[in-house]
Amino acid sequence: MSEQFTPRQIVHELDRFIVGQQEAKKAVAISLRNRYRRSRVEEHLRDEIIPKNILMIGPTGVGKTEIARRLAKLVNAPFIKVEATKFTEVGYVGRDVESMIRDLAENAIRIVRKEHEEKVLPKARVLAEERLSDLLAHPQKKNTAGNPLDFLLGRQKDQIASSSEEMSQLSKKKEEIRQQLLRGEIEDLELELEVEEEAPTLELGGSSISLGDMMGNMMPKRTRMRHVKVREARKILTDQEAAKLIDNDAVQEEAILRAEQNGIVFIDEIDKIAGNKGGSGPDVSREGVQRDILPIVEGCTVNTKYGAIKTDYMLFIAAGAFHVSKVSDLIPELQGRFPVHVQLHSLTKEDFRQILTVPENALTKQYRALLEVDRVLLTFEDSAIDAIAEAACNANDQAEDIGARRLHAVFEQLLEDISFNAGDENMPPFELVIDDKYVNDHLKGENKPADMKKYIL
Repeated sequence: MSEQFTPRQIVHELDRFIVGQQEAKKAVAISLRNRYRRSRVEEHLRDEIIPKNILMIGPTGVGKTEIARRLAKLVNAPFIKVEATKFTEVGYVGRDVESMIRDLAENAIRIVRKEHEEKVLPKARVLAEERLSDLLAHPQKKNTAGNPLDFLLGRQKDQIASSSEEMSQLSKKKEEIRQQLLRGEIEDLELELEVEEEAPTLELGGSSISLGDMMGNMMPKRTRMRHVKVREARKILTDQEAAKLIDNDAVQEEAILRAEQNGIVFIDEIDKIAGNKGGSGPDVSREGVQRDILPIVEGCTVNTKYGAIKTDYMLFIAAGAFHVSKVSDLIPELQGRFPVHVQLHSLTKEDFRQILTVPENALTKQYRALLEVDRVLLTFEDSAIDAIAEAACNANDQAEDIGARRLHAVFEQLLEDISFNAGDENMPPFELVIDDKYVNDHLKGENKPADMKKYIL
């Protein structure tokens, strides 16, 4: 949770994955810490303290979304990313703005349910092993929901003697199977297992709605028989037993509370719904979307299938490039709900160099791991890192500035030949050293480093 991190520690954690943009990192770190501070003040004052929503301004690919996503992951908070352009004004066909809160509720349910499942997992595994040994010891019993031994107990009293011997034999067989399961000797053995079928879904307003939820779970669950291997059956049975042990009411109650108090909503491309003042046509619809978003950000109650959720204390982070429009083109009421403005800057050559070497998920590390699967050992020399960084920086200057995403295009061109040819079983393992000459020879088009010699007089 956020109380474990000071703003400096939050920025330090973000630095592990995101290069630069210190102003934005500080802003989100302070907002996150303020949540903890708010939880520690007196209750009568706590309700008066609302989050200071953030508006990030900067070109694409410089880390706006990544900052918000890593922040939510850091504190295990419910997080949802939406694009403002996906929404339509009330009365038009499309997705309504309240769907972002319903999606956030779904995210919160998943997080809390996973936590509850982890708590009951040891017990669920024991119960699953018991059911699995029952199924293997008495496979002709079709109904997996009950105990295969139950049919023995319903026999008439004059059969007790014979059934007692059968039960003893079956018990021995179950114990043998249990030992085999513990030793992993029968993982590939197939058995027949009864599983529940997913309820059909309906696409409505851009969201998927389960017909089972619409009917209030009045319809009986449909099941079918599947032939699965023991390793898969163990997982299915464990999930079934864990679901039985979880208190769904407690999950929903905790998820709603966490969504209300810790939820983070990231609204991307908000500049695309900023219309020119006094315009007509499409701009009017964009302004309508802004007015629909306004009550969500100001604080309202949204009905979801898990119950009513208040948005008063959620943290909203909006982002946009604002190349064509300006922040002042947003309606004044919406501007006022995002009081913290942070500017993110275009990436420089040095930024690209750090992106390639510093983060734990750097592309050089990703491609090295990918090709190592096919016995190709990549080594990037410093000269290659400089050449790739320069190529990406020049391509952004000469063509569209797409930020760090330019590196993906550069790497795909750079490693196209080796990625295509790797994987042949007859090809022996080998090491490929990439230097600046390799980079210059393999890049082409807009990603090719600029030749500065022609500019020298």
